[in-house]
Amino acid sequence: MGVWKKVTGIIKDKNSIVWANFSGKSSFRNPDLETSIIKATSHDEYHIDKRNAQIVFSWIRASPISLRPLVWALSRRMEKTRSWVVAVKGLMLMHGVFYCKVPAVEKMGRLPFDLSSFTDGQTTSGKTWGFNAFVREYYAFLDQRALVLSEKDNRKADDRSPMAQQLSKLQKLQSLLDMLLQVKPRAENMKLPLILEAMDCIIIEIYDVYSRICAEITKVLLNIYSVKKPEAATALKVLQKAMTQGEELSSFFDSCKEFGVMNANEFPTVAQIPKEEVEELERIVNGASDMTMMTYEDSIGDYSIEENDETATIVEHKEALKTVITDKWVVFDENLKINEEKNNKKFSFAEETAALIEYVPVYNYHQQEIPDLISF
Repeated sequence: MGVWKKVTGIIKDKNSIVWANFSGKSSFRNPDLETSIIKATSHDEYHIDKRNAQIVFSWIRASPISLRPLVWALSRRMEKTRSWVVAVKGLMLMHGVFYCKVPAVEKMGRLPFDLSSFTDGQTTSGKTWGFNAFVREYYAFLDQRALVLSEKDNRKADDRSPMAQQLSKLQKLQSLLDMLLQVKPRAENMKLPLILEAMDCIIIEIYDVYSRICAEITKVLLNIYSVKKPEAATALKVLQKAMTQGEELSSFFDSCKEFGVMNANEFPTVAQIPKEEVEELERIVNGASDMTMMTYEDSIGDYSIEENDETATIVEHKEALKTVITDKWVVFDENLKINEEKNNKKFSFAEETAALIEYVPVYNYHQQEIPDLISF
């Protein structure tokens, strides 16, 4: 960061704080909260003000009515900024707000600001393309996460079968994971403390989402022998997608380790879904498909297909599938639980303090050598 750029950033932050303090308090403005937001999203790329981030989280947890001033202040700052530093810090702050687990936040629906076309205007464009992409991808994930979070309250009115709802939830989680895997540094000049801290948050979120996916898949497979054919076909697609994502996760973690994201070293090996289970389910679905024209009287062996194709219920090789699930998927689920316990021991205080931004990694990025250029 150049000296002039650093000075300019300090002046901008101080001016914003002055205007916030002169604004007065109203239903949508809180000078104290606004000041903490400005300090937590400062222009200094080498400093993350965790203390003021915690003040913001405390306001939200203590009083839901603080959400309106937070939304107003953070949205105004995000929409005005052309600094990738402020944008990334704002997204990390919003990420932490979601972990406050306040009902009003969960019902928000979408992010209150739009960074989908963000472009940094404070540095040479040739040097900021990686930061621009990072901001847009991080924003896209958080926006979708907010939408999925808000849909939890609408499930009560869902008239679909429990299995159909579970599969729909799984597909949304897989979509979130796809978006998370896009959030990554793409340029060598991004090896900065702020980006590495943000990636720590992303790594934790990835593990959380993938663990939930695997746990939900286990539940689905335990009941797959009694579901209808369309649901079994959807379950097969979910399993195939999960296998692909498992491979992508391993590659993602490897690239993060190479880049210097230390949290990528702290997680256990990604649990891969056994290929045999996918093939077994595929065989059952295809086998049922070949027999959809059979009547009950024509059924033989362990097969039994109901009256028509659309409502066909799969009970093919019921005992065989139970064995597959018992022998391997329960073990897989137990491994996940062990991994989750390790994860909770390490990062439980991140949720307790309601902020991924608060997590202090094993490695202190700020101890890296910082160019003399910023000293003045």
